[in-house]
Amino acid sequence: MPTSSKPTIDAVVLTMNDRPEEFPPAMASLLAQQDVDLRVVIVGNGCTPDHVPDGVKTVVLPENLGIPEGRNVGADALAGPEAGEFVFFFDNDAVIPTTDTLARLVDQARRHPEAAYIQPRIADPDTGITVRRWVPRLRAGDPTRPGTVTVMAEGVVLVRRAAYEQAGGWPGHFFLYHEGLDLCWRLADLGYTGWYAPEIVIHHPATDPGRHALYLRLVARNRVWIAYRRLPAPLVPLYLTAWVLITAARTRDRKALATWLAGFREGLRGGHGERRPMTWNTVLRLTRAGRPPIV
Repeated sequence: MPTSSKPTIDAVVLTMNDRPEEFPPAMASLLAQQDVDLRVVIVGNGCTPDHVPDGVKTVVLPENLGIPEGRNVGADALAGPEAGEFVFFFDNDAVIPTTDTLARLVDQARRHPEAAYIQPRIADPDTGITVRRWVPRLRAGDPTRPGTVTVMAEGVVLVRRAAYEQAGGWPGHFFLYHEGLDLCWRLADLGYTGWYAPEIVIHHPATDPGRHALYLRLVARNRVWIAYRRLPAPLVPLYLTAWVLITAARTRDRKALATWLAGFREGLRGGHGERRPMTWNTVLRLTRAGRPPIV
């Protein structure tokens, strides 16, 4: 770690050069952070990054490896003797509204040493609304309630590097969706929690994840992969059955449901990678924290 009186943070930003309007203000808000020792890497996922500010490291991937593997590559690019104590993963269409935001996130990490990650509240910049999927708990009605959490909104999150590396990073082959749940369950199995700090707000447009063509298929496939990778054998059918029923109840479009089920069957055919189920003690801890690992 570098010797500094300030907390050390390595920030990882991905780009596909598809957000020319959003990317520059996102980077400007990140580089404006004060009272932290900040290093930044931009990973071009299948491209050479445009709009790179001076002093920012870049990594060029010849093909799009997906979001979780792109984040792994970025974190690895800043690893080694000079690595920061924390890694900050930051979407390239988000904006940090105040210059003390990262320092405040670190302060929360100091206050909650049991937490491997600190999740700020993400809010739409125009409406101020925090959509349900950004609240890292099952009861998401009040997005301003702080507390211990066991999942994350992975696009904007501060993670202790030591815990991130101990857990093995993001599941790179997921490509997109649910990679945060896989990482959180591995962190939980190592004895960590997360902390939700809603008084610290970061802006992100409230776009619909369903805009991505691969959304329904990968969401379903990766649900199955998570179950096979991380759950004790008796919980696998309970988890998968619960999500089939939840999705069937939520989805009115028959074509969309058929696409989801195709992804579910794809997951059942394999490809999930190493199976390392959590302990029953972890199951109990997750349940006590309000997120039993069957939903």
